[in-house]
Amino acid sequence: MRTVLVAGSTGLTGTHVVRSLCAKGHHVRALVRRSDARSQTLVELGAQICIGDMLNLPSMRKAMEGVEGAYFVYPLAIGVVEAAIVFAQAAKETGVGHIVNLSHKQATPDARSQATLNHWLTEQIFTWAGVATTHLRVTFFADWMLNISSQIHQGRYVTPFDAESRVAPMAACDIGRIVAGILHNPVGHGGKIYPLHGPIECSHQDLASFLTQALGKLVRYEQVSVDQFVKLIGAGPNAALTAHLAAMKIDKQEGRLEGLDSTGIGIMGQLLMTPMQFIQQHRDRFI
Repeated sequence: MRTVLVAGSTGLTGTHVVRSLCAKGHHVRALVRRSDARSQTLVELGAQICIGDMLNLPSMRKAMEGVEGAYFVYPLAIGVVEAAIVFAQAAKETGVGHIVNLSHKQATPDARSQATLNHWLTEQIFTWAGVATTHLRVTFFADWMLNISSQIHQGRYVTPFDAESRVAPMAACDIGRIVAGILHNPVGHGGKIYPLHGPIECSHQDLASFLTQALGKLVRYEQVSVDQFVKLIGAGPNAALTAHLAAMKIDKQEGRLEGLDSTGIGIMGQLLMTPMQFIQQHRDRFI
C-alpha cells in the first residue's frame, strides 16, 4: 500500500479523502496546522497526524518524506499560489509520484474571480514542476447548503445566485472518494484535467423545491446581495470570499458552471450523490 499525504485533512474534502484512503488500506499522513479535536478524529480513522505549514518549505519537505502520492487543497484565501509553489517544490525534491490538485470548474487564464485565476495558476505551477498531477475542476459544492441551514430552518433558501442559473451540485464526500480513487491507482491520470459535476443539473429554484420535498415544509428561494449572503453565513467581513461570490454570480449567468460528466463514476465505481440524497442525508441539519 502507498504512503499518501493529505493536505487540508480536517477540511470539507480532506476528511473524506483520509477516510477513503484509510479504508483502502493506505498509510495516510494527515497534514494539520495543530493537534485538536478535529485531528483526533483523523487518528481514529487510522491516519498519522503530521503538523506542518503549507507556506513553509522545510516543513513541507519533512511532511513529504517517503510520500508516494499527495492531495493539494487550499482554503478560499490569499496564499494559494505560494502554497502551490512550496508544495510542488517539496514534492519534486522528495520524489512524490503523483499529486491531485483541487481546482475550480471555471479555472481559465481569463477567470473573472481572482481566487479562480489563482487556482488556474496553481495548475500551471504543478505542470512546470514536472510532478505527475491530476487537476480536478470541481463545480458548485452541494455542501454550500449547510452554510445556510439556519435560514432553511426558517423556510428560506437564501443565495446570491439567480433563480434559474444552473449547476450540478457535487457532494464533498464524492469529491473525497474521487481524490482517493486517483491516489489509490494513479495510472493514466497524470497530466489530466477533469471537470467534475454532480449527477443532476438544476437551478437554484429547483434546489429550493428539492428542500421543500425532502423536508416536508415549504422552503422558498430568496435572492440576496453577496454582502448580505456573506453576513448570513457568518463569514464576514471577508473581502476575498465576497469578491469570489460576486464573480461566481456572473460566471453562473454565463453558464460557466453548467455541465455533466461520467468521470467521477468511472473513478469511484459507484453513483454520485444527488441533491435530494444530500438533503436527506443531512436532514437533521435542516430541520
